[in-house]
Amino acid sequence: MRPVFLILLVLFYKELGAQKICCFDTIGRQSQSPNIYSKQLNGDSLSTAFCIVIKQEVKSHKHLKHSEQVVVLEGEGQMKLGNEEFRIKAGDLVFIPCNTYHSVKSTGIVPLKVLSIQSPEFDGSDRVPETNSYK
Repeated sequence: MRPVFLILLVLFYKELGAQKICCFDTIGRQSQSPNIYSKQLNGDSLSTAFCIVIKQEVKSHKHLKHSEQVVVLEGEGQMKLGNEEFRIKAGDLVFIPCNTYHSVKSTGIVPLKVLSIQSPEFDGSDRVPETNSYK
């Protein structure tokens, strides 16, 4: 009985160690970046999560193989998604479908801080900048 208990205990602690907990309050505070600071929080083959601090803007781009969920944590901004343009603020959730151009400008007093979850795993290879007059 005792060896089974010890094995279960070890497996339980190993499972706890696989979880990652993040505190968004301090991410990006000390960044010297003039525009964008990005920190990968976690990920696997199915999705990748980033905390992104935007001081100015993210230029228009799309992802060929990824959809993206963006949760606004702090600040305000003006977002363009496809042909739609709208304001975003803390507490908003924006879904960005695969292969859809999108951009955002920070318009608030504090930088725009977002949680970006991309699915499947993001490695940057499918990010395509907009080259037309679409901004």
